Amino acid sequence: MAGKTVTRADLAESVFRKVGLSRTESAELVETVIDEICNAIVRGETVKLSSFATFQVRSKNERIGRNPKTGEEVPISPRRVMTFKASNVLKQRILRSHLQRKAKQKPQNPAS
Repeated sequence: MAGKTVTRADLAESVFRKVGLSRTESAELVETVIDEICNAIVRGETVKLSSFATFQVRSKNERIGRNPKTGEEVPISPRRVMTFKASNVLKQRILRSHLQRKAKQKPQNPAS
């Protein structure tokens, strides 16, 4: 499933077309929103975008991992990771799109 990647420029272009700001203002708005989300996550805050997703930072303890080539055990240091949890609204939208696409691909049986 090789889909198109949505870039900051794509988001700015969408804001330009739908909101009516200039291209420069649209790009600045997109940058400001992304920066604010990033800054909140770095501060360890949870970012919830209603009907889209929740971004959260969680701490992982030290653990033992394995080198897949050699099988050798190696310690994995403790770290903080960001998690992304899609909202139920987004999950349902993805499922609906998947089912519609699947229905279009089904070959119809000829009448007997």
